[in-house]
Amino acid sequence: MTKNRTNTKRRKRVRWAAMRVLLGTVGRASAGIRIGYRHGFDSGSMLDYVYVNKAGGFPVVGHLIDRVYLNAVGWRAIRARRELLKDILRKEIARRGGSDSGAGGGGGGGVRVLDVASGPGRYLQDLLAEYEPGTLHVECRDLDRAGLAQGGRQAAERGLTGISYAYGDALDPAPASPAPDIVVVSGLYELLLDEAVIAASVARLRGMLAPGGVLVFTTQTHHPQLEFIANVLPNRDGVLWEMECRPVELAEQWAAQAGFAEVASRRETVGLFTVTTARR
Repeated sequence: MTKNRTNTKRRKRVRWAAMRVLLGTVGRASAGIRIGYRHGFDSGSMLDYVYVNKAGGFPVVGHLIDRVYLNAVGWRAIRARRELLKDILRKEIARRGGSDSGAGGGGGGGVRVLDVASGPGRYLQDLLAEYEPGTLHVECRDLDRAGLAQGGRQAAERGLTGISYAYGDALDPAPASPAPDIVVVSGLYELLLDEAVIAASVARLRGMLAPGGVLVFTTQTHHPQLEFIANVLPNRDGVLWEMECRPVELAEQWAAQAGFAEVASRRETVGLFTVTTARR
């Protein structure tokens, strides 16, 4: 029995090593895989590329590899998560008096959204473009300076106003003034292996919100390629990318223990992520 387990582990190590070599050589014909190796497969720059969902790389072969890569279940779920996030944010903006007709929220100053781990924030740019100037104010924060710079360039090219980019640690956030009506944490907590750190983050972000504000955060509850990712793909720190899947009930428990009310969750259409709203 012990010998069989040892042989199985050895075969797995060989297989994962072969996959790393293949992806790091032939796989680089794909534009998306090249971005993953340059910035990390968990980076904001990678997420931005996945959102665009347009195959690139070397002609023919690179494009084919990239299309397979972009169609991976995890990336499809992330695109579905984006659409769910946007739907939830539209509802929260409308709840505060914001609309695409230009009616301002937040007591006449517009609805304020803070994403504490935004990367380039493409989905927030898309959302902002739906509203009249002054209706919505978005602040994007991240530790990835390249992603923040990329987002700033994209917003300028699109002629968007009402969005800003700032370097900031999602787990030790500086206060925002005025206080945000909505704080978003998307795609971060599944990267954290220490649940006590997440619970502390949820509680800290509650204190940043304006009265009646809402925290919107994502949870990865399932992923069929978790072992492959943890053994093959490097993250933004250059080490193998480990993620944690957790039940949505645990995410809701963190929010309730932090003192939030009206805690509720929705699942995106692919079925790997939930988005939880927690009202202060």
